Amino acid sequence: MDKLIKLGWNDFFNKHFLTHKDGELIPARVAIENKTNYSVITEYGEILAELTGKLLYSTEDLSQLPKVGDWVLINIFETEKRGIIHTVLPRRTKLSRKSPDRTTSEQIIAVNVDKVFIVQSLDDNFNINRLERYLTAVMQGKAEPVIILNKADLCEDVMIYKEKLKVINQKCPVIFVSALNNIGIDKLKSSIGKYETVAFVGSSGVGKSTLINLLLGEEKFKTNEIREKDSKGKHTTTKREMVFLNDGGILIDTPGMKEFALWNADEGIEKTFDDFFEFAVNCKFSDCTHVHETGCAVIEAVNNGKIPESSYNNYLKLRKEQQYLERRQNSLTASNTKKRWKSISKEIKRIYKNDKRT
Repeated sequence: MDKLIKLGWNDFFNKHFLTHKDGELIPARVAIENKTNYSVITEYGEILAELTGKLLYSTEDLSQLPKVGDWVLINIFETEKRGIIHTVLPRRTKLSRKSPDRTTSEQIIAVNVDKVFIVQSLDDNFNINRLERYLTAVMQGKAEPVIILNKADLCEDVMIYKEKLKVINQKCPVIFVSALNNIGIDKLKSSIGKYETVAFVGSSGVGKSTLINLLLGEEKFKTNEIREKDSKGKHTTTKREMVFLNDGGILIDTPGMKEFALWNADEGIEKTFDDFFEFAVNCKFSDCTHVHETGCAVIEAVNNGKIPESSYNNYLKLRKEQQYLERRQNSLTASNTKKRWKSISKEIKRIYKNDKRT
């Protein structure tokens, strides 16, 4: 099991592994998700693996299929160095968003990560509201968030940004780096524990791939030159991939995301805006929505400057977004239930007609 531990294996996954009685299956971790197969790493090395038909066609939601970072159980054809994935072990953590298309579905970004490095750059990419959105998603998925502010060489005084960051969750570590000048990279590296899995997320052009290359000490991921006119690089990562540091860290690079809609993130919102809830206990009504009620201690704190108005407005926006998502999900569930019962009713009528004929 020592080799598996280096891949991120721990007691959580081992407990679920032991519940499976098929002694033929071995654990493997998904390193790359391809169009028709997966690159997985076992204690015997890296192989290509495909899904069983049963797993592929019995899975109701695509988010339940293997993703980068997942632990799966496979059997190996040693002569061909290929494998078949039979099951996906439960996920300890996950980072996901609402799919950017028009469907009401979940899109998995990374799973079984210990930390998520939320990367922004100190130019016009810096956005407190977006940081709070990412923090909410990370905390919802039960991983540890770390804010990475890249391109510190463009900023004359980082204290300006430290002051701006006071409005967000104070427990979240913040690391200032410059990929261009190799500033802060050692601190970044030391924040990755041995055999910890870290996912890098953020918008296109903030320097995620460049930072990973610096941590690896090689040009593993392709990057493009920075444009002088706006200090932005062109995004080059097109898929999620897991790579390994020499001293034991495990990194996942992700494509840049133009939009990041939350997915079922009520708990994450509460954790991100936990300072709101310190005031909420003093609200007049126990079911206070903190929107318009008389005697709302949160609104009073906003009016008194104890809660930044910008954070409060973002909180309302995220809450409204979640309520809309919930209505869409309920509507979709009701529609699917109606279709299912309609199909059942037709089948009952068909059976009844056949019985009468006989």
